Amino acid sequence: MTTVSTNPTGQNADTAAALLRVVNGGLFTFHGLFKAVVFTFAGTAGYFESIGLPGFLGYVTIVLEVLGGLALLAGYKTRIVSVVLIPVLLGAAYFGHGGNGFVFSNANGGWEYPAFWAVVMAAQALLGAGVWSLDNR
Repeated sequence: MTTVSTNPTGQNADTAAALLRVVNGGLFTFHGLFKAVVFTFAGTAGYFESIGLPGFLGYVTIVLEVLGGLALLAGYKTRIVSVVLIPVLLGAAYFGHGGNGFVFSNANGGWEYPAFWAVVMAAQALLGAGVWSLDNR
């Protein structure tokens, strides 16, 4: 009979960190491309301006989400990228969804999802890339 290790520094933790990294990378890449393709760069900048932020932050957000997502997918500089993406998520929680209430199913989405995702990214930064990553080459 095979036993599963519960050692947090063992293979299970490395595999869990990699799974978390790949999911985060895929979601960030999707969110950035969605902003770029569906809302367009100019539309995203306009939205940022409509909520009181400088429009150029819309462009910065798209670039950070796409490049950060791709870096996470590859496992490249995972800890740094994870920390860099936390302010993007906190900004989304506060500026983009803060006035919509807590629950993300509220009209225009509440701040629950981006706040939770910011905590997930902090966990990713603490865990690192896990297995199958450029960080571990």
